[in-house]
Amino acid sequence: MTIENIPDKRQFHRIFYHALATISNKDSIYPCEIIDLSLKGCLVKFKEPWTEDPETLVTLNLQLSDEISIKMELSSVHTLNHEVGFRCVHIDIDSISQLRRLVELNLGDSDVLERDLQSLSAKVV
Repeated sequence: MTIENIPDKRQFHRIFYHALATISNKDSIYPCEIIDLSLKGCLVKFKEPWTEDPETLVTLNLQLSDEISIKMELSSVHTLNHEVGFRCVHIDIDSISQLRRLVELNLGDSDVLERDLQSLSAKVV
């Protein structure tokens, strides 16, 4: 099965949002580039192959402006050379509000965003 034939099982809409960010753990800070972003996680690219333990939680810091940033606690889901898919395991209320607004602006459809939010809240319950 080629990668084009693999069905997309994502339950959340991704936005292609290329931006510089950092991923950190208690020992290190890794600069990275956001490839895409959703309410449930992100895909990022590093300059070097990702070799961290998949069980280790890391923190994404995406600075949108001098005053606004998004911070998410993440766990890695898959790794392919320099690209890593992360799942959000925790996000604070301010960051989820900023992320929601960013996704809404990029999707251009508030109905799609509402479906994502309902799916997200159904998983929390």
